[in-house]
Amino acid sequence: ESQVQSVFTDIGKINFRDPSNYCLIPSVPGLAPNSVASAAWLSSDGEALFALPSATGGIFVLRLPPHDAPGTPSVVELKQSSVVQRFLTGWMPTAIRGDCGPSDLPVSLSVHCLDHDAFLFALCQDHKLRMWSYKDQTCLMVADLLEFVPVSRDLRLAAGTGHRLRLAFSPALGLYLGVYLHAPKRGQFCVFQLVSTESNRYSLDHVSSLFCSQETLVDFALTSSEIWALWHNEENQTVVKYINFEQNVAGQWNQVFMQPLPEEEVTVRHDQDPRETYLEYIFMPGRFTHAAIQKALQIFSQGAERDLDLTWDELKREVTLAVESEFHSSVTEYECSLDEFWQLQVEFWSKFYACCLQYQEALSRPLALHLNPYTGMVCLLKKGSLSFLMPCSVVDHLYLLSNEHLLTEDDAAVFDDLEMSRDVVCLVQCLRLIGESVSTDMAFLMEMACSRLQPPEKAAEQILEDLIANDTENVMEEIHSKLQEIRNPIHAMGVLIREMDYEVDADMERAQPLLGRMNLAQLLGSSTAAAVVCSGVARMATTRFLVCRDLLVLQQLLLRLGEPALLAGGQLLPSPQDLLHRTCPLLLSYYLIRWASGCLAADVPVDTLESNLQHLSVLELADTTAITPHKLVSGPQTIVELFFQEVARKHIVSRLFSQPSASLAETSLNWPHLITAIVADFLPLLWPSNPGFLFPECLMGSCQYTQLQEYIRLLQPWCHVNMGSCCFMMGRCHLVIGEGHKALDCFCQAASEVGREEFLDRLIQAEEGEMVSTPRLQYYNKVLRLLDMVGLPELVIQLATLAIMEAADDWRSQATLRTCIFKHHLDLGHNSEAYVALTQNPDPSRQLDCLRQLVVVLCERSQLQDLVEFPFINLHNEVVGIIESHARAVDLMTHNYYELLYAFHVYRHNYRKAGTVMFEYGMRLGREVRTLRGLQKQGHCFLAAVNCLRLIRPEYAWIVQPAAGAVYERPGASPKRSHDGECTAVPATRKIEILELKDLEKECVLAQIRLALVQHDLSTAAVAGRGQVPWGGSHGAGPVGRVLNHILCPAGSSTPEETATLLVRAGLFDTALSLCHTFQLPLAPIFEGLAFKCIKLQLGGEGAQAEAWDWLAANQLSALVTTKECSATDEAWRLLSSYLERYPAPNSLYHRCVISKLLAHGIPLPTWLINSYKKVDAAELLRLYLNYDLLEEAVDLVLEYIDAVLGKGHQYFGIELPLSATAAAVWLPYTAIDQLLQALSESAGSQQSQGLYQRVRDKVQHYQERVSAATRDRLYRH
Repeated sequence: ESQVQSVFTDIGKINFRDPSNYCLIPSVPGLAPNSVASAAWLSSDGEALFALPSATGGIFVLRLPPHDAPGTPSVVELKQSSVVQRFLTGWMPTAIRGDCGPSDLPVSLSVHCLDHDAFLFALCQDHKLRMWSYKDQTCLMVADLLEFVPVSRDLRLAAGTGHRLRLAFSPALGLYLGVYLHAPKRGQFCVFQLVSTESNRYSLDHVSSLFCSQETLVDFALTSSEIWALWHNEENQTVVKYINFEQNVAGQWNQVFMQPLPEEEVTVRHDQDPRETYLEYIFMPGRFTHAAIQKALQIFSQGAERDLDLTWDELKREVTLAVESEFHSSVTEYECSLDEFWQLQVEFWSKFYACCLQYQEALSRPLALHLNPYTGMVCLLKKGSLSFLMPCSVVDHLYLLSNEHLLTEDDAAVFDDLEMSRDVVCLVQCLRLIGESVSTDMAFLMEMACSRLQPPEKAAEQILEDLIANDTENVMEEIHSKLQEIRNPIHAMGVLIREMDYEVDADMERAQPLLGRMNLAQLLGSSTAAAVVCSGVARMATTRFLVCRDLLVLQQLLLRLGEPALLAGGQLLPSPQDLLHRTCPLLLSYYLIRWASGCLAADVPVDTLESNLQHLSVLELADTTAITPHKLVSGPQTIVELFFQEVARKHIVSRLFSQPSASLAETSLNWPHLITAIVADFLPLLWPSNPGFLFPECLMGSCQYTQLQEYIRLLQPWCHVNMGSCCFMMGRCHLVIGEGHKALDCFCQAASEVGREEFLDRLIQAEEGEMVSTPRLQYYNKVLRLLDMVGLPELVIQLATLAIMEAADDWRSQATLRTCIFKHHLDLGHNSEAYVALTQNPDPSRQLDCLRQLVVVLCERSQLQDLVEFPFINLHNEVVGIIESHARAVDLMTHNYYELLYAFHVYRHNYRKAGTVMFEYGMRLGREVRTLRGLQKQGHCFLAAVNCLRLIRPEYAWIVQPAAGAVYERPGASPKRSHDGECTAVPATRKIEILELKDLEKECVLAQIRLALVQHDLSTAAVAGRGQVPWGGSHGAGPVGRVLNHILCPAGSSTPEETATLLVRAGLFDTALSLCHTFQLPLAPIFEGLAFKCIKLQLGGEGAQAEAWDWLAANQLSALVTTKECSATDEAWRLLSSYLERYPAPNSLYHRCVISKLLAHGIPLPTWLINSYKKVDAAELLRLYLNYDLLEEAVDLVLEYIDAVLGKGHQYFGIELPLSATAAAVWLPYTAIDQLLQALSESAGSQQSQGLYQRVRDKVQHYQERVSAATRDRLYRH
């Protein structure tokens, strides 16, 4: 449709002041100065020709070249030769003819175009009609029209300045000429047919002569069968009449019912606000034009400059400001009563209303009558607007016709049955008598009854009583006598009701696309066409509302009379009471249509339309009610016009042109037939009691919710069709304005009508592939989606709970609804209700999904207590699996699923599983989280696991740990593949490792020691001023970073041996000793490390001494009180001494490794160490001296040792009993002594070595002598 454009699409782009688009008529001497007659046409060559009368009686023809061709204007004068002129005018009176021949001056010109010629017809002052050929420039015919006037004597003496000439051409009948001959007291229409002979002679064939009243003719139009005339009567009112000059023998003109001007006064009741009342009346669609209101505003504001380009809303605001400003500026008293204030408001508003009325009357004055010969459309051209004439229905025609015309109406033309036609005419006369007697107050009584939803028959009964009480002109008697003339009044009323009833058995067919006929897609698509059609509907609804009102009053009168003679005795006919019940819905239907025709459509923002479109897409109604936003530029648009433009027009056009009997020539090209068919098809779409629901659906689609709410309010009490659809629409209205609970009530009421109404059936159409359930369940699903999109979870829960009762036997639907309830309870934070909905879900898969969502959401909200305390009956394993899968899949430091699972098991006293969870948590922390916080959390986890196992019986205090390298399988994880893409085989069995309480305690100790190590390095780094360590990422190259890199290596946590090494390196010897005892590790590396620390201190400077106090402070020194200041070196040696005393080893292993470390670094052995080792193992000390080539120390040791064995200082070597005949046997390390002697002998070149050798030799010899003596003594004693 968007590709089809109007022929006037580019007319606004044309610059009419461009010389190529216009041409000034050259000044031609001899033009008639005061004549308004003219004619214009286009030739077959595209030339523009204009015919103007000349002062000499001829015709000037101005020819302009085509707009796209070069050329200059030319002038041709058509005039008669002097001989012919003298022959034709010789017998005319001199007073008429004059010297310059004014008698043949054209007063009206018309042209009829041929292929290569044009006939010009000139009606002149001398009452003669002249026909010219433009091509030959000759006069082809002169006809004296007075020959067709009955009495022409007086007319012949007067100049025919008021004559009119019109042409009408029919391809079948030829050219018709219509002439209006004006006389001072009368007028006459003559219709002729142009007749041509073989010799190109032309004559006029008289067809008809029609006489008219004394009204002033403004304009008339001619067709091949009718004359349309525009008049002004004696009261200066516009009158339009038409007549068929071929069939109307009696010469009776048909009356056209004109739209009356607005009322001269507006009635304002004391309970009404004058401003609101006047604004509503003035800005009622179709009552005042934009130009009239704007002109009145300028006059009322005393010529103040105002913007002329105002929209209707802006104009309404300007009017309000202007009147209120004048009102306040005129009020001089500060205090006045409410009645005085109200009266002053009425006074100023009525003053402005009078201005509007004055300009509306001036702008509504018709200037000309236009008749389209191709379509039969008749229009009134007014100063400020354009009015279209449309056919009137039979009922409206009879009711609006004046009494004199009604009495002469051809009865047979109303209905085929002549007697029935007479009865209906008499019945309408009775209705007219009632209508003329109904006062304004009585009419208002019926209006209020319809508006306030009161029974119309009660209002009609009250009107009847008022008519009888105020009957001063015996109207009731006249009505009674008219009723006596009706043969069958009940049947006549039934016929009248059927004529006005547009109720159909089935809905009109939905629009089908007009494929191949795109020209029809834009038929009546403009805003002007919509206004014309809807104005016709509004006028018809207004008239028929009055007919129904008067008919109700007449039926009440019949009930009151109760005369059997009126009921067509002997025939089985409906009673007046039955007709009363048929008339009331008819009256209310027309009242509703009339209200809708005057109800303005709201201008909706685009974003609101888009939001509404999203809601309709949920209901799957967007394809039928999608409204395109457009700006209202021509005036305020009513909701009926909106419906016609957006929805109804396509349906109507499709219906009209899809009928096989419809002819294009009879429908689209004939305006009376087309507009009648359009209105006849439009009214059923608006009719409230029809099953079609397009009108309210359109209001919903275009966001006219306030208007829709009022429409349904006026409709619901009496219309029992589409009750469910109306409830649904009312629910949508409540939903838009934020009244959710009212909307839910309406949606629930509509559910009872699902499956019975067309709109609700379309609403529940299942999508392709969607699970088909009961109609009511489908309806509930649609409403649930709508409420969900709007964001009303409480209402979703209520409606889903109600829908569950409907789905008692459908477990799938129940599962869907339970899931919906669960979701919205969870969104609202109703955790307990969400859990209940979860447990009631009959679908295990949906239940598991909801359970997973519950766990995740409660964890995200940190509402862990609710999650732990829910009983989870029959769902325990599923909950554990879900939490475990999340715990193993997410980041350990940002989510606390392990802690949640620990609390979950502890709450249920399942301590072994709780311990297992925390142990797994700690192990993963050691592998994955390489931060200080990770170490802290790992220690807590292992401690919690130990506590859990201590709470259960010892035989059950164990857990299962997957073997090293095991991978946790998560649900939904993709299968593992090899490098070539093949799925790797999953091992059938997995190595299982059992961990007991003591194993967990060891891990706990190890974790605590690691943490202590890192914390010690942190404090050391801070004291040493080395800056902070970035624990979250790479640990840098500093000492602390290196320690963390060793502890938190990528392959996992460090082993106890590695940790012990790091502890020794850090100086945490107490902690290292505790670790070694826990894991039964050797202590030798610790002693070696401490000995090395002592060596470094002894060889180091002041910096090493200062740093040593840090790690010395971390170890528990013996509480020895000293009287002098000690250095860090002394404290280190004292710590080493204390360890050697505290941790004795077999074979004096620790002494040996310490001495070996010292001797390896060339450090003299401290005296306390030598003395200590002499008591333990002097022979080993001797061997160490020999290993490190310390011969002098070895000689001294041998000499002292031999003396001790012989009894001198034996207590210093740990010898209890020295050598004697009574004591136990003694021994010496002969091998080591021999090695010493050998070493001394090898270095005999040195005098000192020879002396040492001799001393040892002598001492050994002395010892041997003593041993021999002691041996002999023992032998002698035994």
